[in-house]
Amino acid sequence: MRFATLAYKMHQSHNPQLKFKLVLPPWSNLIHWGYNNQPEHIPWGLYFDLKSLQTFAPVIEMHEFFNNYQRKYSGIVIDEIYSLQHFEDMFETGNFEDRMKIDKCLRKEEPTFFFYKNITAKHSYCLSYHGPATKLTELFLNTTAKIILIDHAEVALHDTFGGKTYWQARRSMRFSTDLKAIAAEFRKFHLNSVDEVDNTVLPKDWTEEKPKRDAIGGPYLAVHLRRRDFVRNRPSETPLLNDITQQIIDILKKLDLNTVFVATDGSMEEFQDLSNSLSEYKVVKYSPPYDVVKKYGDGGVAIIDQIICSYARYFIGTHESTFSFRIQEEREILGFRSETTFNAFCKGGSVCNKPSVWEIVY
Repeated sequence: MRFATLAYKMHQSHNPQLKFKLVLPPWSNLIHWGYNNQPEHIPWGLYFDLKSLQTFAPVIEMHEFFNNYQRKYSGIVIDEIYSLQHFEDMFETGNFEDRMKIDKCLRKEEPTFFFYKNITAKHSYCLSYHGPATKLTELFLNTTAKIILIDHAEVALHDTFGGKTYWQARRSMRFSTDLKAIAAEFRKFHLNSVDEVDNTVLPKDWTEEKPKRDAIGGPYLAVHLRRRDFVRNRPSETPLLNDITQQIIDILKKLDLNTVFVATDGSMEEFQDLSNSLSEYKVVKYSPPYDVVKKYGDGGVAIIDQIICSYARYFIGTHESTFSFRIQEEREILGFRSETTFNAFCKGGSVCNKPSVWEIVY
């Protein structure tokens, strides 16, 4: 989203020096994915609606970049690489002013080129950097390079987090038609949930969306339980299953619902324990068939989980989990009331950390 905003703003400037396109590198082996039977070099179009993305910013897939590359029978040569890094003294001095400069390299690793073996580079620099991604416009204005790689792009910040442009970029990130269809079929047959009844119909074009707060959602509670690394690394904050069970029961009773959908990275044994403790209710989990896993991998299955959670009558997530945060954004786009969305599980006997409320801006 940060670099889509950079591409969007450069394109809006009408400066011929800034007519760059943003190449979408493929998805491959993210840290939370398993590695068995995972497809490699997954294009964005498998997960997202590429045409929708392109209505916000000039973006192309990596394979399109390869096809457009002029020297088709040689390796890809990138003109300049800028590997972003934090200023070495930034946290010691407290200097958080926007700035950047070519600097000594603080990391030893070389760029991976997204695991392609046919890519090399002419020049490589380490760029100490603090500021929004759009500050890199200065770099693009002062180079003759035609192909630039920004490595460690996570160092750059959002322009205005939660502002109008942020939400334009986010709203353009619609999931692929196929993944939405899989999730819709599951909702219909296992959760008695369809858009027309749930009041969650969106226009075909995200630019035609209007502010709304009247989404009802399907007749089920959706929960996201982040377990694995949170259980290990945040034991003082991560709720026990007994805490989770009681909070689920309380909400089901309050909403007069009898169905709960669970999205979790926890073990099947843990899920079974949760189901047994909720034996008076219908507990549902999406178990993907082999062909879905083979085609879409763990990333696609995670998106299906997110979609199903997004359409629930009420959602409870995991505090500080980006997976939960993405669901909250989807629910804002769909038009749910904030109180049905920004909720997190609490550890028994402790102060409950409520998630930050970032409401949509049009």
